[in-house]
This record gives sequence, C-alpha cells and structure tokens, in this order.
Amino acid sequence: MQRLTASQQHRPGGKVMTDHSSSMFPMSCDDAVHELYHFLDGELTDDRRSTIAQHLEWCGPCGSAAHFEAELRRVVADRCHTHIPPELIERIGLAIDEESRHVT
Repeated sequence: MQRLTASQQHRPGGKVMTDHSSSMFPMSCDDAVHELYHFLDGELTDDRRSTIAQHLEWCGPCGSAAHFEAELRRVVADRCHTHIPPELIERIGLAIDEESRHVT
C-alpha cells in the first residue's frame, strides 16, 4: 500500500492526484478532515458541503475516514440508547484525527 503525503489524493482507478490548488480540487486533505464532523452533522453551507463531498469522492484516504466515521455513528446510534458522555465523543474524534494524520 502506498503511503501518501497530505498533499496527495487517490483518484478512482488508483491514480494519484497531487494538485489541490486547481479549481477541480479546491480542498486539501487537512481541510477536509478538519471539517468532516461538520459535514457529517449537516452544519455547512451547500457550497461547502459540495466541495467536501467532491474531495471525499476523489480522495481515497479521506473518503475512507468519512465512511468509517459515518458507520461508527450509525452503530453507536443503533446500539447505544443511553446518553454518550461528551468526553467519549471527544476522545473518539481525537483518535480518528490522529489516525487520519497517519493515513495521509
């Protein structure tokens, strides 16, 4: 498995995209991961959601992180019918952020 730097993206078919400054890929991996929770919570403008969605579609590592987080939220919601302590949510978020730094 190829390890990518923060400035690289996977494209479908295994091609690597490194130009985040183009109008087609206006968002870096760091920015996408930073706003992932807001994206999943529906707290962004339509334009910002579209930009992040495009990045997640074309960037394998970020798309995988988003898929994992969304699935984790579904599992927790389905199985945890009690209050989830904010500290636990924060710890999970920090762990995911840390892991995503190692992936990109």
